[in-house]
Amino acid sequence: MNGSFDGWAVPPGSLPELVLVEDSGVRHPVLDAEAARGLLAAMRAAREDALLRYSVHERARLLGRAGARFLDPADPLRREAEERLPATADLSPEMARAVIEGMARDWTGARLMGMLAAELPQPEALDRFVPQPGGGRARAFAPALSFHVGAGTVPGVSATSMLRGLLLGSATFVKPGVGDVVLPVLLARALAEEAPRLASAVAVLYWSGGSGEAAESVALETADLVVAYGGDATVRSLRERLPVTTPLVAYHHRLSVALVGRSALSQESLPGVAAALARAVVLFDQRGCVSPQAVLVEQGGDVGARELAEALARELERLHRVLPPTHLAPSHASAVHQLRRTCELRRAAGENIELHAGPGASWTVVLESTTKLEPSCLGRTVRVHSVVDARDVPDLLEPVGRHLQTVGVAGLGERVEEVAAALGKVGAVRICPLGDVPFPPPWWHHDGRGPLSVFLRWVDLED
Repeated sequence: MNGSFDGWAVPPGSLPELVLVEDSGVRHPVLDAEAARGLLAAMRAAREDALLRYSVHERARLLGRAGARFLDPADPLRREAEERLPATADLSPEMARAVIEGMARDWTGARLMGMLAAELPQPEALDRFVPQPGGGRARAFAPALSFHVGAGTVPGVSATSMLRGLLLGSATFVKPGVGDVVLPVLLARALAEEAPRLASAVAVLYWSGGSGEAAESVALETADLVVAYGGDATVRSLRERLPVTTPLVAYHHRLSVALVGRSALSQESLPGVAAALARAVVLFDQRGCVSPQAVLVEQGGDVGARELAEALARELERLHRVLPPTHLAPSHASAVHQLRRTCELRRAAGENIELHAGPGASWTVVLESTTKLEPSCLGRTVRVHSVVDARDVPDLLEPVGRHLQTVGVAGLGERVEEVAAALGKVGAVRICPLGDVPFPPPWWHHDGRGPLSVFLRWVDLED
């Protein structure tokens, strides 16, 4: 598909004549403050008829009908997503298909209803007052207008955030990053086709640099709640600009690792462990907050950290052909090559370190004796460490606890709950099997909080 991608989807007639600019192959309008206020006011006014006329179960059905289209390889919007995503998100075509399939499986009506049921024992509380166990009644209210700011590193995150807001009944304004612009825009177009009334309460608008400063300022002033994905500096900047009464739901920089216990370290189980671990590293080209950057390998198995590092290297080389990476940015490629040179110098100095590397900067595995955890330079780069006992790992991770997110585990057996509790104490928010690392279920407690409850304000009606 040739030409630029139109990085916006807004309700018909909600914007005046557009002034368009192009950045990184994405065209987008430049909104002044007056146009932004008009758009957000129109969405807020449309909310009652567009969203609240439906029950929460009806909204889930309508949203799921649009989301399920991205699971159909023959659907025109799915085909456009596959064609557009590689260029805008800097992914290979094979990786783009894997990302679409993984993200869109949570956009169906059944998965949205599953998320509701997991978090709200009485989803009807979004529609009316419902009896409470302790007496009286209560009702949950979503923000009238929510503003969602995407980071752009992982495609599909902004679309998922948009669905959460709409499901709860919040008029939803989404500003995705350039790497995540395609899926929320196409999902909004799917909504316009499947549920045009509902789609009048959602807008997706990408902008670059200072071209959207006026629109962003108006959105921050106007929104009843802001959801932000990004680095710590981005979150800090948004928090400083928000009115003190506006809640901010922030998903900032995170670090994830893997922990392999001794019972998974046998000749028979090693290939499966290495395959699951490699896939978790490769998906999203290691840009995801759930992507493992280090592997902690327990001693005492039939095979050890060295054998796992070798098996992981073989799997990364295989996936280099099956799910090839795109070319790294020069700064990232330079960081990978610098790491490799440093490893070679450390080995020449007599340090116990081993290096496995793919062609160019495609993938790198470092086996080192130190247990000090250092963040990876990404680009499918993994550090492998040997630890005496899995129960020692929480203490090793404590220095990065504030940023710790997912710990993918294997081979812990009956110790899994004990180790998970200790990991939770130091900061981990998700402990899961290695094979489940890349795509958490829609009802997971994202960064330790329910994905829907963070939106809601409860009102008690006492008898």
